[in-house]
Amino acid sequence: MLRIGVMVSGGGTNLQAILDSIEKGDLPGCQIVTVVSSKPDAYALERAKLNNIPSKVISRKDFSSIEDYDDALLSHMNSYNVELVVLAGFLSLLGEKFVQEYKNAIINVHPSLIPSFCGKGYYGLIPHIKALEYGVKITGATVHFVEPEYDSGPIILQKAVEVLPDDTAETLQKRVMEKAEWELLPKAIKLYSQGKLKIDGRHVEIL
Repeated sequence: MLRIGVMVSGGGTNLQAILDSIEKGDLPGCQIVTVVSSKPDAYALERAKLNNIPSKVISRKDFSSIEDYDDALLSHMNSYNVELVVLAGFLSLLGEKFVQEYKNAIINVHPSLIPSFCGKGYYGLIPHIKALEYGVKITGATVHFVEPEYDSGPIILQKAVEVLPDDTAETLQKRVMEKAEWELLPKAIKLYSQGKLKIDGRHVEIL
């Protein structure tokens, strides 16, 4: 059984996509054992509760240093024997120590085709606003392994989504979630759980 810890900051729609995949039997041998939120009012905590998953709020601003924050996160994940950490709309930057401890075992979903519209400050509606401002014809989502810098690790999966002429940031965000994020994240977890991801430098080979 692959023990998964999911980290969230908001509504938890990507958490829900994983839960739905588990329920449908699409993620055999995978279990979410804990949900960690960076914010006490994240609706994702309610989703965890509804599914009887233990959750905890661990907020960066409650710690004087990133090291102390990392220690708190590590201690929590270790207490649940978490093997794979999934960032599902998680907005805080993880420290070096946490990332090293879970090297190649933290994955994140980002709402753009990295390296476009990503990095510090690119979260929520911002990647979609920037995509529309730039006038791109396609955008999409990326699932990648996590390194200490924002949105920088080796890419596992990407999916393109068309930008329509009358799109707003909100309609584009919704389409990218439904057509890309909610599909890619469970798929990447499944590949990971089956040992089908081989990392070579920046390249991830799907076996």
